[in-house]
Amino acid sequence: MYWLMVCRHLPGQEARRAELRSAHRAHVASGHDGRVKVLIGSALTVDDAVSAVGNFGLLEAPDRDTALAFAEADPYARAGIVASIEITALAATFQAHRIDPMTRPATPPT
Repeated sequence: MYWLMVCRHLPGQEARRAELRSAHRAHVASGHDGRVKVLIGSALTVDDAVSAVGNFGLLEAPDRDTALAFAEADPYARAGIVASIEITALAATFQAHRIDPMTRPATPPT
């Protein structure tokens, strides 16, 4: 099943986010011990497209509890940066095959 995860962060957490970014990315790549696949995700920002206010992910997980446990285990959440977590089920007709997985290597610019 597919889920939209939206995590809103507390203001003034830029330095702490930077400190934990590597651990956050490792958590995303781990898929919560393989139980969750992150299809795509990114930071959420204010209109400057730079200043982060949270993050989102499109997840494949067997159920809401597993998707929520993944979000709650993120180093950002464990460090108290995350103010709220929202997990929303996507339609059964969601076309996940149209999204490149985050794990696909980026194509270098030509």
